[in-house]
Amino acid sequence: MATNSKIEWTEQTWNPVTGCIKVSPGCKHCYAEVLAKRLMAMGAPGYESGFSTIRLLPERLSQPLHRRKPTVYFVNSMSDLFQDAVPFAFIDEIMAVIEATPQHTYQILTKRAERMYEYFLTREVPVNAWIGVSVEDKKYGKPRIQYLKKIKAKTRFLSIEPLLEDLGKLSLKGIQWVIVGGESGFKARQMEELWALRVRDQCLSSGVDFFFKQWGSWGQDGKRRLKRHNGRHLEGRTWDMIPTLSIA
Repeated sequence: MATNSKIEWTEQTWNPVTGCIKVSPGCKHCYAEVLAKRLMAMGAPGYESGFSTIRLLPERLSQPLHRRKPTVYFVNSMSDLFQDAVPFAFIDEIMAVIEATPQHTYQILTKRAERMYEYFLTREVPVNAWIGVSVEDKKYGKPRIQYLKKIKAKTRFLSIEPLLEDLGKLSLKGIQWVIVGGESGFKARQMEELWALRVRDQCLSSGVDFFFKQWGSWGQDGKRRLKRHNGRHLEGRTWDMIPTLSIA
């Protein structure tokens, strides 16, 4: 079944696809890979072959259909919907479920921006689907933004997590929401406060909703400690801005 999420910017996760292949530096310490290993050891369905095996799970397609309460779903928190191994025909089935449940809002995030753009060249984005790209650095992350902006959608967003360097000037026209976060885990790379502040300031000056998700394993003071002790404050406050939900 779809599961309640600990991710601050969503409510539930829905994983009709599991497994993923790493494509850029943001993938290096993937949280989903760590979790998949635990689920594999537990014998959880969908993870029998490990994280690097991409599996389509049509038996999970109907999960949101059984929930009447309006819910925000993060689609494929344990995978990437637009990997080459996921046929467009299967993505069509996922989009059909999204369209059939207008009471829900679906957040779809990818690092395969080119393939997402290719998919939507001949299809419309459901009005209750938010589409986004991961932007961890200048070389791999920033170019994804231009593909995202070419797609006609009600809500486009950037997940700048883990933020690995100063991104410089961002092209935010046509973007409704930006999430920023540092990396967690034993091998986490440090995020500097100035990098996050520069993203925040650009969002505020452009009228874009800004959400600061976490510091991660390195605190605002540059010291390493447990994630929960570093909190979510940036310059003394939380930033929980979020676009108006497209719930019928």
